[in-house]
Amino acid sequence: MKPGAACSSGSNPTPSADTPIPSIAMSLHLPPQLPSASAALGLAPTHTRGPLSIALVNLMPLKEMTEADFIRLLAPAPFDISLTLVAPATHRSRNTTQEHIDRFYISPAEMLGRGDDPDGVIVTGAPVEALDFEAVDYWEELTAMMDTLRRRRIPTVYICWGALAALYHHYGIAKEMYTRKVSGVFPQFPTAEGHPLFRGMTPPFMVPNSRYSGVAEADIDATAGIDVAAKSPDSGVYMVSSTEAPEHYILGHSEYAPDTLDFEYHRDLDKGINPSIPANYYPDDDPRQKPVDRWHSHAVGLFTNWLATLKG
Repeated sequence: MKPGAACSSGSNPTPSADTPIPSIAMSLHLPPQLPSASAALGLAPTHTRGPLSIALVNLMPLKEMTEADFIRLLAPAPFDISLTLVAPATHRSRNTTQEHIDRFYISPAEMLGRGDDPDGVIVTGAPVEALDFEAVDYWEELTAMMDTLRRRRIPTVYICWGALAALYHHYGIAKEMYTRKVSGVFPQFPTAEGHPLFRGMTPPFMVPNSRYSGVAEADIDATAGIDVAAKSPDSGVYMVSSTEAPEHYILGHSEYAPDTLDFEYHRDLDKGINPSIPANYYPDDDPRQKPVDRWHSHAVGLFTNWLATLKG
């Protein structure tokens, strides 16, 4: 990963590829023998509805860590969920073994060519903020997938760089590059009452951010078909929702594990980047202390609410 790259995975260890899946009384169905399935231990819901098929389009470099992040969010939901892992066929990962990808992942074309579309799709971020969108090696494959998802009206949540990419592709909204990373856990405020993804969540709710770019609220306001759904006075636009398609664009990292920002902070220190201490993260802003998780329950609520919208 390049120095200064955002949308980075955390440092949680994952079992080796031959570690058997533990027996979990859960309603989240994962690819057989997926090592990161252990992230769901103890997180099973008490009742189920569904079933729902969810595809995770994983653009992050450390794919097993990102898998674990989303498994922790989806496992507690009161739905019977089948999770499919998807990665671009036109990109070769330098941080995840090809064996893991070949074993557990399918391509976007395979996901959309099986004759049975997923009920919902999550598209992650990627550490490519410094590149022009068209310079990303899987850009054509990604935009073809975005167009098909929209044409078939498949509900989709785009996250971090994925959100920036979708807003640029569908609406021509340019990303804004920052001189310093937005890093920390920031309060977010819905812009109107009644948004289905914030049902039961008392604002402000806290969300981790880790990015060198974003979008201008004025650009969203000036664009037909989308609205700012939540924002922060400290970190800017958090979530944009489409009024013409079942799509949401999230510029934070609700899925982050408790120690991810800590991992990124010390990684950047080691690279000589001189990062700012992540805001609202360490007790007394002291990196020697254990970070405080102030967002996971809200993150589970956000994704549970999204899942509830998929079946109407």
